[in-house]
Amino acid sequence: MCAIVGVFDVKHASKIAYYALFAMQHRGQEATGISASDGKKIRTLKDNGLVTEVFNEEKLSFLHGDMAIGHNRYSTAGSDSVRDAQPVAASYKLGDISIVHNGNLINKHEVRSKLVEQGAIFQSSMDTENIIHLIARSQQGKLKDRIIEALNVIKGAYCLLIQSRSKMFAVRDRYGVRPLSIGKMKEGGYIVASETCALDLVDAEFVRDIRPGEMIIFQHGKEEFESIQLFEPDPHICAFEFIYFARPDSVIEGKNVYSVRKKMGMKLAELAPVDADFVIPVPDSGVSAALGYAQASGIPFEMAIVRNHYVGRTFIEPTQAVRDLKVKLKLSPIHKVLEGKKIV
Repeated sequence: MCAIVGVFDVKHASKIAYYALFAMQHRGQEATGISASDGKKIRTLKDNGLVTEVFNEEKLSFLHGDMAIGHNRYSTAGSDSVRDAQPVAASYKLGDISIVHNGNLINKHEVRSKLVEQGAIFQSSMDTENIIHLIARSQQGKLKDRIIEALNVIKGAYCLLIQSRSKMFAVRDRYGVRPLSIGKMKEGGYIVASETCALDLVDAEFVRDIRPGEMIIFQHGKEEFESIQLFEPDPHICAFEFIYFARPDSVIEGKNVYSVRKKMGMKLAELAPVDADFVIPVPDSGVSAALGYAQASGIPFEMAIVRNHYVGRTFIEPTQAVRDLKVKLKLSPIHKVLEGKKIV
C-alpha cells in the first residue's frame, strides 16, 4: 500500500506535501515523513503516527524550501521501528539525497546480501534502503545515470520519488503495479502523488499518469518536465487498488474508483443472482459495490454493519488472532436488523 508525494518548484512545498499525505492517510497509518530541499540542504522529519500527529506548524517551517517528498507507511517489509519510516535520506559523493518508495522488491534479500558483502552498512530493514546504497555506490557521474543503473538491479513493484538538492525524479516500474499521477499547481510547479484525491485537495490540475517503466525528471529552469521511457511497459495495475486500497474519489488509469466498484457490484448481481431480504456493505470500501448490487438486483440496501472510524485499515496483520480482534474492534453488526434475515 503506502502513499508517496513529491512537490516541485512550489513555495512552502512541505505544507503542500503535508496536505497531500493527509488526503492519502488511508494508504498508511503506521508512520509518516517529509524531506524538503531549499537548494542547499535536504532536511527530513519522520516518526511513527498519523500525519496530524507527527507534523505541526513549527516542524513544517523547519522543512523549508520549494521541493519536498513525503511518505505514509503501511508496512509490508521491515518492522514497525521509526528507522523503517520514510523518506530515507543520506549524504554521498554528489551531495544530499532523499527517497520514498511504494511497493515491494522481490530480489531485496539477494541485493542486500551482495551490498553487505561489499561493506555496506544498513540502518533499517526496508528494501528501500537497497536503492539508496545502489545509487551511492554507482560510479556514474550523473544522478540520473546512477538511478537508472540501480533500477536495472532491483526487481519488483515500485513507485519511487528521489530528491536531490535541485532535482526530483519520479519512477514507476514497468508493470505499473501501483498508481502514480502528475498534477500542475495553479501558481506554477508540479505535484506527483499516489492518488488523484491528493491533487484535488491542493487544487492541482491533473496532467497525466506516469506510464509504467517511465522516469520523469523535474529540474529548475525548465518549464516542462523531462520524460524517459526506461523499460518496455507491461501494465499490470494491482486489482486491489480498485477493490480496496484507493479512495472512491480517486481516478486510477483513467477510471473513477467509485464508478468501478459500483459496476463490479452490478456485474456480481448479474453473475450471482440470489433471493435475499437486503444487501449490506462491509464499510467503507464495500459501500459502492453493495449499492451497485442492490440497484441491479432490486434488493433493498441496508447499512447493517457499523464501522468504528478510529480503527485504521486492517488488511494486513501478522496473525489471524490479531486480524480477528481488529475486525471486532472495527466492525459491529446490528443484530436487530440482521436477525433471521437472508442477506447479500
